[in-house]
Amino acid sequence: MLTTSPDSGIAGPDSGVAGPEIAGLRRAAVAACLALLLPAAGWAAAPASVAERLSAAALARTEAWVVYDPAYVRLAYPGGDVPADRGVCADVVVRAYRALGIDLQQRVHEDMTAAFDAYPRLWGLTRPDSNIDHRRVPNLEAFLRRQGAALRVTDDPADYRPGDVVAWNLRGDANGRGGFLPHIGIVTDRRAPSGRPQVVHNIGAGPKLEDVLFAWPITGHYRWLPESALAGN
Repeated sequence: MLTTSPDSGIAGPDSGVAGPEIAGLRRAAVAACLALLLPAAGWAAAPASVAERLSAAALARTEAWVVYDPAYVRLAYPGGDVPADRGVCADVVVRAYRALGIDLQQRVHEDMTAAFDAYPRLWGLTRPDSNIDHRRVPNLEAFLRRQGAALRVTDDPADYRPGDVVAWNLRGDANGRGGFLPHIGIVTDRRAPSGRPQVVHNIGAGPKLEDVLFAWPITGHYRWLPESALAGN
């Protein structure tokens, strides 16, 4: 009885199957095994969602060394930014969105120009200022509300998803009673030991990833994920 090596592709006389057919069967078996071991090509090539990219962009901010500096700075427009080693809490949000190609400096300025009365009058301004407006938390909240991005504020961690923007009052309650010191950050896909999603924010020591979602009264919860942020993927 004729015997062959396993890889010869030649069948023995008693196999009842021609050599080329055996080779074809072997190739099919190998392909099936590889399909189980490797992700499907469509899955591997699928782009990350806007939420996933925004979460990743926020996490990337924690790698930067940033001095908390609220100084007024004249900026280029559009696309202007303070020096990379300077920033406040709002700059975490601005820079994360900018990593996705969304320029909040321009978006906020254009919206304030079109509807200035829809924005808070907390700083005595009579017209928009592209140097500072997008770096102020109440303005970012007003802009996000006007985009239809506001969600209900709850105490359920499951309601806060990666890429969500959360704003707090550090000094009083959610309605501003007792004082008002606004703060803002971005929810990520990282979980704390508590089970709550962790947030990237800058409260004074540079961008940090921390379990602070419910550390202060929440004044706003937003989910703004423009499809235009997927352009170029």
